[in-house]
Amino acid sequence: MSAEPLPSIGELLPATVPMVRTLNLEFHETTAERAVLSLPDQSAFHNHLGGPHAGAMFTLGESASGAIVLAAFGDQLSRAVPLAVKAEIGYAKLAKGTVTATAELGRPAAEIVAELDAGERPEFPVRVAFTRADGAVTGEMSIVWTLRPND
Repeated sequence: MSAEPLPSIGELLPATVPMVRTLNLEFHETTAERAVLSLPDQSAFHNHLGGPHAGAMFTLGESASGAIVLAAFGDQLSRAVPLAVKAEIGYAKLAKGTVTATAELGRPAAEIVAELDAGERPEFPVRVAFTRADGAVTGEMSIVWTLRPND
């Protein structure tokens, strides 16, 4: 009897998070070290300047951070729930066209799991950089996540 293959993060998030589907986010890389997602250029989500609305950018960044959290800590889901605790975002340049978000963990995953093993509720930052097609950084985001133990 063979088990069904587990869905990829790029399949799981759109299936379980309606905003990921709504914005048509594209998953390019989802590893425990890095997650890369993009927001296609869609006029329905433009702001008054013709670029993506700030809310769409926030969702792109938060989704990239969630993808790396699932990739890094998916094996911990039976004992802890990942939750975003707080976020800060800064917009530096006008983003036009497709925007890419690249997320990276701010602390080693092993260190975070060790805190969970010790009975703690670890918190850790995920840094996200937003870039447009020409490589210019259009903004940055920092999201603090926690792994809340299932009690």
